[in-house]
Amino acid sequence: MTQESVKPSATASVEVAADPATAFRVFTEEIDLWWLRSPINFWDSGRVIAMRLEPGVGGRILEVYRSEPEDALELGTITVWEPGELLAYRSSVDDTETRVSFAAIDGGTRVTVVQSLVEGGDKAFYFWPNVIRWIPAWVARRDTTQHTPRELDRLAIGLYYEDPAAAARWLHTVFGLDSWDTIPAEGEHPSWIELHVGSAAVLLFKRTDQAAPAADHDVWVYVDDLDAHFAHAQSNGAKILSDIHQYGYRSYDAEDLEGHHWTFVQARPTQL
Repeated sequence: MTQESVKPSATASVEVAADPATAFRVFTEEIDLWWLRSPINFWDSGRVIAMRLEPGVGGRILEVYRSEPEDALELGTITVWEPGELLAYRSSVDDTETRVSFAAIDGGTRVTVVQSLVEGGDKAFYFWPNVIRWIPAWVARRDTTQHTPRELDRLAIGLYYEDPAAAARWLHTVFGLDSWDTIPAEGEHPSWIELHVGSAAVLLFKRTDQAAPAADHDVWVYVDDLDAHFAHAQSNGAKILSDIHQYGYRSYDAEDLEGHHWTFVQARPTQL
């Protein structure tokens, strides 16, 4: 007997307080409302204005940069469209296929996502187990809030901890800080933790040996023209810690006159 190979995959489920037909509509029609506009949740955070999913087989999942004329990144093409039951698409940005199923349970729907590497593929970005967690919070509040995307303020604070996940749980329990995402559970150690106070973000990072003496925290500022801001700061004596670089968001890092760490990020057109 030959042993069958198992394709690498990532699987996650959430439960939402809505029937399967509604949960399917929320997932597809309201993707721009439940998708979190954190800097790391886009391929090009500084340009994106919306997320869009076109219905039906052959429809596209898009990260939209401009509407007229259209400028968007195609994230995938829909291969299965069964409202209230199943959605599947083939990724355009890596070698995966994703299936999202909607099963009725007591009090609502279990939404399960399975993202798998296709036969012969070698590139996979397994982001769906994290993304699927954003839907229950939106379902819980969609009947009592405006149907407009939540956008971050222009100013955020970054804090450095030996154990950012434990710090997030403590800040949530003791100070009441919440998150548009989820508070990491015991044993979870995400690379990025974002808490929120209103529309302001508190970013929690792992403390490193490279941190400057004054860098137990830093300030994040979103600016309209990152290149011009960088040139101005550099010509006026800021100590540049890192040149402009892209990681979903475009940013650079600098120190002020007493060694405090500042991160400047390209703002999205939707950020007021």
